Amino acid sequence: MDITDIIRGKVDDEEKQHFIPFQQIAMETYIRQRQLIMSPLITSHVIGENEPLTSVLNKVIAAKEVNHKGQGLWVSLKLLPGDLTQVQKNFSHLVDRSTSIARKMGFPEIILPGDVRNDIYVTLIHGEFDKGKKKTPKNVEVTMSVYDEDGKLLEKAIHPGAGYEGISEYKSVVYYQVKQPCWYETVKVSVAIEEVTRCHIRFTFRHRSSQESRDKSERAFGVAFVKLMNPDGTTLQDGRHDLVVYKGDNKRMEDAKFYLTLPGTRVEMEEKELQASKALANLTPSKDSTKDSFQIATLICSTKLTQNVDLLGLLNWRSNAQHIKHNLRKLMEVEGGEIVKFLQDTLDALFNIMMEMSDNETYDFLVFDALVFIISLIGDIKFQHFNPVLETYIYKHFSATLAYVKLSKVLNFYVANAEDSSKTDLLFAALKALKYLFRFIIQSRVLYLRFYGQSEDGDEFNNSIRKLFLSFNMLMDRPLEEAVKIKGAALKYLPRIINDVKLVFDPAELSVLFCKFIQSIPDNQLVRQKLNCMTKVVESQLFQQSECRDVLLPLLIDQLSGQLDDNCSKPDHEASSQLLSNILEVLDRKDVGPTEMHIQLTMERLLRRINRTVIGMSRQSPHIGSFVACMISILRQMDDSHYSHYINTFKTTQDIIDFLMETFIMFKDLIGKNVYAKDWMVMNMTQNRVFLRAINQFTEVLTRRFMDQANFELQLWNNYFHLAVAFLTHESLQLETFSQAKRNKIVKKYGDMRKEIGFRIRDMWYNLGPHKIKFIPSMVGPILEVTLTPEVELRKATIPIFFDMMQCEFNFSGNGNFHMFENELITKLDQEVEGGRGDEQYKVLLEKLLLDHCRKHKYLSSSGEVFALLVSSLLENLLDYRTIVMHDESKENRMSCTVNVLNFYKEKKREDIYIRYLYKLRDLHRDCENYTEAAYTLLLHAELLQWSDKPCVPHLLQRDSYYVYTQQELKEKLYQEIIVYFDKGKMWEKAIKLSKELAETYESKVFDYEGLGNLLKKRASFYENIIKAMRPQPEYFAVGYYGQGFPSFLRNKIFIYRGKEYERREDFSLRLLTQFPNAEKMTSTTPPGEDIKSSPKQYMQCFTVKPVMSLPPGYKDKPVPEQVLNYYRANEVQQFTYSRPFRKGEKDPDNEFATMWIERTTYTTAYTFPGILKWFEVKQISTEEISPLENAIETMELTNERISNCVQQHAWDRSLSVHPLSMLLNGIVDPAVMGGYSNYEKAFFTEKYFQEHPEDQEKVELLKRLIALQMPLLTEGIRIHGEKLTEQLKPLHDRLTSCFRELKEKVEKLYGVVTLPPNLSERKQSRTGSLVLPYIMSSTLRRLSVTSVASSVISTSSNSSDNAPSRPGSDGSLLEPLFERRASSGGRVEDLPPREDSENRISKFKRKDWSLSKSQVIAEKAPDHDLMSPSRKAQRPKSLQLVDSRLTPFQGSSPPQSMPLSPPPLTPKATRTLSSPSLQTDGVMPSTLPPPPPPKSKPYESSPKHSAEVAPPLPVRREAKVPPPPPPKVRRSGILSAEPGSQ
Repeated sequence: MDITDIIRGKVDDEEKQHFIPFQQIAMETYIRQRQLIMSPLITSHVIGENEPLTSVLNKVIAAKEVNHKGQGLWVSLKLLPGDLTQVQKNFSHLVDRSTSIARKMGFPEIILPGDVRNDIYVTLIHGEFDKGKKKTPKNVEVTMSVYDEDGKLLEKAIHPGAGYEGISEYKSVVYYQVKQPCWYETVKVSVAIEEVTRCHIRFTFRHRSSQESRDKSERAFGVAFVKLMNPDGTTLQDGRHDLVVYKGDNKRMEDAKFYLTLPGTRVEMEEKELQASKALANLTPSKDSTKDSFQIATLICSTKLTQNVDLLGLLNWRSNAQHIKHNLRKLMEVEGGEIVKFLQDTLDALFNIMMEMSDNETYDFLVFDALVFIISLIGDIKFQHFNPVLETYIYKHFSATLAYVKLSKVLNFYVANAEDSSKTDLLFAALKALKYLFRFIIQSRVLYLRFYGQSEDGDEFNNSIRKLFLSFNMLMDRPLEEAVKIKGAALKYLPRIINDVKLVFDPAELSVLFCKFIQSIPDNQLVRQKLNCMTKVVESQLFQQSECRDVLLPLLIDQLSGQLDDNCSKPDHEASSQLLSNILEVLDRKDVGPTEMHIQLTMERLLRRINRTVIGMSRQSPHIGSFVACMISILRQMDDSHYSHYINTFKTTQDIIDFLMETFIMFKDLIGKNVYAKDWMVMNMTQNRVFLRAINQFTEVLTRRFMDQANFELQLWNNYFHLAVAFLTHESLQLETFSQAKRNKIVKKYGDMRKEIGFRIRDMWYNLGPHKIKFIPSMVGPILEVTLTPEVELRKATIPIFFDMMQCEFNFSGNGNFHMFENELITKLDQEVEGGRGDEQYKVLLEKLLLDHCRKHKYLSSSGEVFALLVSSLLENLLDYRTIVMHDESKENRMSCTVNVLNFYKEKKREDIYIRYLYKLRDLHRDCENYTEAAYTLLLHAELLQWSDKPCVPHLLQRDSYYVYTQQELKEKLYQEIIVYFDKGKMWEKAIKLSKELAETYESKVFDYEGLGNLLKKRASFYENIIKAMRPQPEYFAVGYYGQGFPSFLRNKIFIYRGKEYERREDFSLRLLTQFPNAEKMTSTTPPGEDIKSSPKQYMQCFTVKPVMSLPPGYKDKPVPEQVLNYYRANEVQQFTYSRPFRKGEKDPDNEFATMWIERTTYTTAYTFPGILKWFEVKQISTEEISPLENAIETMELTNERISNCVQQHAWDRSLSVHPLSMLLNGIVDPAVMGGYSNYEKAFFTEKYFQEHPEDQEKVELLKRLIALQMPLLTEGIRIHGEKLTEQLKPLHDRLTSCFRELKEKVEKLYGVVTLPPNLSERKQSRTGSLVLPYIMSSTLRRLSVTSVASSVISTSSNSSDNAPSRPGSDGSLLEPLFERRASSGGRVEDLPPREDSENRISKFKRKDWSLSKSQVIAEKAPDHDLMSPSRKAQRPKSLQLVDSRLTPFQGSSPPQSMPLSPPPLTPKATRTLSSPSLQTDGVMPSTLPPPPPPKSKPYESSPKHSAEVAPPLPVRREAKVPPPPPPKVRRSGILSAEPGSQ
């Protein structure tokens, strides 16, 4: 298993289990084949095949996939950090005394001091043995043991593996009949250090037999040995050794004294091969039998045995005095590991040579170089753990009292002769070792003084130090290019000697020497090294002594001042900040003597330069934090006297102003852009504390010097206020954002700094006196930020400043008002609340305090109170808006709140903020793909602009506005964008209207014919889309939000929502419920009681309502295509109806029509749909009841309209399927289907009914006429049905014909004959050749028909729809075509002013920039009280007799005159107001086909009772011979008003 990643720490999951598979080796098979059973003989060994065990293991390790058959071990592994002692302590449950410890074969990379070790690793490599007299190779076993020179066996000296107890003999693996066995078996030999010189290892070779009896009689056939110590005293060299295999007498072979005289290795053999000896007669080396050989490998891991002859020669220098020079030079070639093992012995030898050979200076230099070599060696990371060993030697074992003389002398020589290139490398090495060299020098001097006291050579030592520094000064003063490496080393290493030299040399003089050393370096040379050198000096103990600082600090400050000077070309900020930090750190300590004057010196010379460095430095610079910390440190260490003194150092007032300006701007910048991470709490709070104290100190300067009229500095005061506010609002001081524990800790240690600075701001404001007016309105925003801080005491203290500002502007502005303050406060309040500040408590407190102050004021009581309430209202809207934006995912709620805020600013004529919120609303719509609403929203911006060359004021240009200069350009760009949105929203009618306005500008004002051409092409596509493109009609839903659980802008209010394309009520209500998951859906559509409204819960009511169509006056009595009318069925609507059937009196089992009444509720919204929202609040609700007779009239009109238009469709397009026509005709003609007209006859055409309801005479006549009118329509329908007949439908057609014949006879007999003009059903080609189908209304049918019974034709404009869930409404104006029959509330058009008045009213509104748009004129008119009075109940509004897309039921009687009814006065059409987006109505089929019926219901499917779709009007056509109708007359009952006869 590979454990590399675990050893390297890449994988550290001790819970993970690893599988180590068992390897299948065919050992048993092999043994069986050979019939060799060796287990009784070699119980403790592996039986090898011919293949060496090593190669088997290597294959196993290298194998990627192992066929383990599920056999193996599961293990978990954990890497334990630390050395053995630490691991045994920390993981005693895993590592105890019984745990086996396997040490590395060799020294680790870092040799720990005190790690005494003496291990010899021996590996049996391979051998080759002659088979002798045997036919097959021998089964060789090697036995290894350790003996001393006397032949005595060392017991338990061999360890076959970690954790094994020692054994005396080691036996190798036996390979069966292998001539050249390879073992690669490693064992460890442990011998006491003192025994190593006398010991050797002996190997004996023996053949093993497979037969037990023969095996016992086998004797060793050879022997080999190797000595552990070489003749020159070094240990056996690491590596492979070829041993000589001897054969002979076993007794002689076991006699150590005999064989030790022979060469043990082939190398020794070759050296002695020329020597002949009689001793070899009986014991011949195996070289006579050349095929016998044996090879081993050894590795010595010993801290006491050296294999290096040069090191051994140095250690034994006294016995080899003539080789001292050679050994000293050779020492530098010895491997480092050997030297550190004998560090103390080597150093002792070096200093003994120096002292005992003092007459010969050559030795001084050699010993010095050797000492430098050893010190440099220990500086290496591999041996850095020997630093303590070296220091221990210096302070505990070193004893050369005069070494300092020689060492300093040699060092001086090297430095003085630095120009000698041959000495450069030696000098560089000496400088690197300078620290320990000086420790030897100083320790030697200390020992000298200890033994001999102060003697006459004291000056000699001091002079040597002075001379050394002088040499360094001369070196540094040389030209830069010379010896730059040496200069850098001197600067780097010289400060390291300070703490040692100080022990035996005057510190003050040493400080002077270092100053001269620094000053000797030419300017602009080695700047970084020089600064680092000074930093090391500051870190030394020298700088901690006051008298030394007196010498050093001026120099250090001079150097820093030069670096931080504005004129410095390449300042080294990193080194400068480090030096400065260290200086300030020492000055801040309490144990370094007096520092006051040193702080003052630093402040005077460096504070301004540090400030300017911070100001000029990028906030991304890695050094900014250090310099800010240095500045904070200086300010923190300055006491009050320092501040006073510092201000007095400025020569002129302007200098003080400049300094304060700099400081205020810098502080504000540092507060605004955090230099330190947010979680560095202590650092940030320390900065705040120091800044606060500094600001307060400088505030006193402001008050003292710049308050009076002559010296008042507006900009300085302004900067002060902005700084103080920035400080107070800094995020690190907002305690409420922290946990309670953290808050308590901060308050305990630092206090609430906001209150301290806030009260100071308040005092400074009131101190301004007559200067206050200069800060209005600029200071409104900053003071608002202060008051918004969620700290009650601070708010109470600072909110009155607002009143002071109001009072101040009121008194000093000359206008007698506070408009500047008011506008600025509104602007800033909007920004701050949107940014997350402010809360409900603030709103209450602001209102209370402003009202309290204003009411006490003589002149501000009324205007101030109005303002206070206004601000409170604004705050409420803004807080609602923010709450929704921050916490509510619902885009709809965001839109509602945006519109609330937007309306507020519109009312206050704050165009700048108003436009900003318009674009927020536009973005919300765009995100939701509400393109229509986005267009209406942008239109509000466009309405603020004129078609003129007036320049655009900045606030008109919003964030994504175009680069334009005039209002005309901006309006043009907006119109283009709005047209795009209308196009996406399929509101092509609106797009056409805007494009006409834009085209006029292009054509007659800017003469942009190319743009005009493009625009006209677009408009053409819009016209084509209206006729051809598919436009699903949206449904409208009434939604009531009841209960106190809803937000204030929804609570207990009803809204009309415009649904999305194809969205049904179930989907819509589900969407609403996801916004309010806690809301309970109400099952009833009746208005809830007070208990529900006051409940803390949320109740939601949702049902479908039908829009009341409002046709433009230009469409009246004209053949308007169905596709055009579809638009008006669902757009430009403001009234909606909901009808609910109910019974009065007892139910008549024979005729349910007699008691079926309709309750119709009409909802009028605040604005017209579509608009800037997809929903608007219902502002007016009216309810009326429709009698059974009126219900019957409505039903008949709907039926006639359906027949008429179905017939028209089939007449104009013969390709239509006949089935819908069949079903429609069958349902009316066959009495078995719907009961025919007998139900009406039984219910209303009886004497009893006339007696009970004499007032309904005219209505009954109207119903009869409607029945009569149905006959010609059915006639035409059956005719067309016959033309389109198929064989399958012939029986049905025959039945229809016979039934209709009977029905017609009966009707004509009872109700008279009605004829329609023949040209009504003619096909008419459109200009392009396509067929455009007009929609014919029943009122038009009645008006154009002639009856032979009644003397007058009573025609009525009817409004209905085929698929509405309720009966068409009857309350109408242009906003709603159907009029309510009973008491209704609502703005009936007859009560609105005539068109001219309306236009006048609009023009009046237009005169004001902020007037309501045309679209709001109707919507916002207060309801006329006259409309609500009961006396008006029977009167039907004239305006609703207009030819509309739906049929208006007849509700009254009129004199039997044959005249159509007059048109109503027209109200201005609502262009648009706040409403919401939605995609449009049904599209139409290609022009050759009539439009498809709207989705969800078809003319022939929906029952008249529950139809909801608006029926389109029929084009007005008159018979050629019929004269124009006379002027209109109004029915006496007032239920039916006159309808236009002609236009």
